[in-house]
Amino acid sequence: MAFPRHPFIPHNYLHRSRAFFYRSMKTITREESGVFEFGRDMEPVITVDPGESFKIETWDPFKGQLFDHGLGDFTTEDIPVMNSPPPGFDANPVSGPVYVNGVENGDTIAVHVEEIRPQRGFTTTLENLGNLPGKEGWDDCKVNRAHEIELEPGPSGTTADGTARFEINNHDWEWELNPHSGTIVTAPGRTVQEPLTTQGPWGGNMDVRDLSQGSTVYLNSYNDGGLLFAGDVHASQSDSEYTGIAVETWSEIVLSVEVVDEEVPGIFRIEDDDHIIHVDSSQNAGNPWAALDNCFIAMMNELVTNHGFSEREAYIQMSVNPGITARTYQFIRPKFFTVGVKLNKEMLEQFSE
Repeated sequence: MAFPRHPFIPHNYLHRSRAFFYRSMKTITREESGVFEFGRDMEPVITVDPGESFKIETWDPFKGQLFDHGLGDFTTEDIPVMNSPPPGFDANPVSGPVYVNGVENGDTIAVHVEEIRPQRGFTTTLENLGNLPGKEGWDDCKVNRAHEIELEPGPSGTTADGTARFEINNHDWEWELNPHSGTIVTAPGRTVQEPLTTQGPWGGNMDVRDLSQGSTVYLNSYNDGGLLFAGDVHASQSDSEYTGIAVETWSEIVLSVEVVDEEVPGIFRIEDDDHIIHVDSSQNAGNPWAALDNCFIAMMNELVTNHGFSEREAYIQMSVNPGITARTYQFIRPKFFTVGVKLNKEMLEQFSE
């Protein structure tokens, strides 16, 4: 939840109000969070009511071990979580589960992202991750080497709307942060999943940069209470996350949950003040073509069912209206290809005139 500054309220009063707001809410602390698998048999860490704000202190993908070692060059022996057995090393720890009173198996939950505040950032290349392994050249990019990304506060006084600063090869780079939760899931009905590679109708490690402050993500619930997990916050990310690593960070994230009457045909449905987005992945859908097609079909069905479009009208809009865009959120060999179809709500305002 953002705390806009009122012209007649002293600035230090707002800082005190925000501090009280954070202290008073239920919290999953970093010390009690950060698990590398999730399932329905785990005991809830906190229980909340629908609409109640709660805070999660999240880890970076290596649970602080890279920070402890020091950035720069490193080996897998330097980072113990990278020495776990297949299908992948331990990474992307999530926090939870959060039990939401009143949520039942079969419900759809809306998770409101009220605030995300990244705290310390880095990015890294890894020897066997990203799109360059197996290609000729680019040898200096196929190494385990981490870089500090400085995170500076923005107008709110926090990094929720801050700036990234990055120095490399005597060049100084600067860009606006776009904090978002890379992994958000509910416990599946029967299986136990791990948060690094999971992608399915329960959510997953999707790295959707539009799952940001002020947005709402819609998820299927397979258990009473929902059993929500979240983590893997990125301070910023480009479309595709081509290296396999964004600006990874510790963070504080504030969420609230309610039950809604809304279908989630793929993995995610995301909505904010300006956009509606349907998200799917090749891992969930079977291949990249099916994933993108599923997103278009889901958007067309929503326009017909919720907004009164004819089928033909909705279909043609997908091809002619620049208010419809397709996003590639992940493109990371060998298996991550996550896409979304994004609709600008100005299009709906025109339809209702």
